[in-house]
Amino acid sequence: MERKIRVLVAKPGLDGHDRGAKVIARALRDAGMEVIYTGLQQTPSMIVEAALQEDVDVIGLSILSGAHMTLLPRVMQLLHEQQMDDVLVVAGGIISDADAAILREQHGIAAVYGPGASTQNIVKFIQENVGTQHSA
Repeated sequence: MERKIRVLVAKPGLDGHDRGAKVIARALRDAGMEVIYTGLQQTPSMIVEAALQEDVDVIGLSILSGAHMTLLPRVMQLLHEQQMDDVLVVAGGIISDADAAILREQHGIAAVYGPGASTQNIVKFIQENVGTQHSA
């Protein structure tokens, strides 16, 4: 039997809104993935430590606070320091197209989703891309 995809859903920073994260977590679970939700107001260190302890394949970061250009690169840096470059990282929230491009191209976030993104597209992206990350 094939192991389920393990996904950590996290809310970095002081953002107190988690409805979107919960909708995504449920969609991923309904698609057969194992989902660990960290809850609100997680630091990058807490997120990476949870990902390490839970041996996840994917980290989904939901951020609405506007601090994405500080917090998301820090998560990626900490993952690299832990030799966890094989973990697929996706993000969602209020992120401009310009910032999304920088997060993908310069920081290694695999995909960035905005408000109204299709949960089916997110599920499909994760299913198609888990295991395709390569350590640098």
